[in-house]
Amino acid sequence: MQSDDLPQAIPPLGDEAATSFRDGFARLRTSIGRVIVGQQEVVDGVLIALAAGGHVLLEGVPGLGKTLLVRSLAEALELEFNRVQFTPDLMPADIIGTHMLLELDGRRQMTFSKGPVFTSVLLADEINRATPKTQSALLEAMAERSVTTGGVRNELPDPFFVLATQNPLEMEGTYPLPEAQLDRFFAKILVPFPKLEELSMIIDRTTGTAAPSVERVMGRDELKTMQRTARQVVVADAVKRYALRLVLATHPEGEGSSEVAKQWIRYGSSPRGAQSVILGARVRALLDGRAQASFRDVREAILPALRHRLIRNFEAEGEGLEADDLLAQILEEIPETTSAVAAEAG
Repeated sequence: MQSDDLPQAIPPLGDEAATSFRDGFARLRTSIGRVIVGQQEVVDGVLIALAAGGHVLLEGVPGLGKTLLVRSLAEALELEFNRVQFTPDLMPADIIGTHMLLELDGRRQMTFSKGPVFTSVLLADEINRATPKTQSALLEAMAERSVTTGGVRNELPDPFFVLATQNPLEMEGTYPLPEAQLDRFFAKILVPFPKLEELSMIIDRTTGTAAPSVERVMGRDELKTMQRTARQVVVADAVKRYALRLVLATHPEGEGSSEVAKQWIRYGSSPRGAQSVILGARVRALLDGRAQASFRDVREAILPALRHRLIRNFEAEGEGLEADDLLAQILEEIPETTSAVAAEAG
């Protein structure tokens, strides 16, 4: 997450900043929609993460357009774009770069050759087909937006986003992502199979003579302005505490533990999960024309922010309970306000 010093209150709705944010979001959505059929929730989820300054993990079976979505987003933005196809033989140096011994003017000199991670938008395609060692090569880049090689810290471009695609873990030839790396993703978005009408439109677009293209609609400066605007949305103390109680409820032990977590969860969300929930709620409020986040915004932000941060226990896996099922139960169990908590306790 970026940590610029930002004002704490956004101007009233109707102000140029708020209007500009929604206009920019709509332009990106329309541009991507020229290529991507349907998948509106998926597209909006990616754009919300973009506005919040976070990385995205897209999960779905092959052929659903995950890679095309990321390519289309990169084309809609006037930002440098690189793609890395993750395979079992991919090495960390293939991503971050390596030192090379070169001969210049008759003298040998060690030079750092930058890898594809030195870009603004990095597509990590099928990230879970590489080994955990290679997957972890992105850890520092995602968390610190820099890469350290040979004791030298190399800054990455600003902004910097990792948009990774992965296949369901049940598929052959996949490796689970390390928990530390999963925690670096702002959101995990599930990509569903298209419906009949959407599938028909996909076939028409991809097998006909017309080739729809993405229009470039936004540059670096406007994107960074959108990110600053999103962080200025007000989050009332009651709404913030509701988000924090939901995060604490995912832990099987400790203050605020829910019955769901005690029965089905091995490890709960990290503090980064709370950051993602709050930022996601802020963006959703702004898109809904409000300068203040609500309880509903928090509830809508929970699944993409926390589904990849929960580790289920063996009983939950045996019963076939997914993280989304557990989070839905937690949302039902945890009331919105502390007064409701006191009433239940009484």
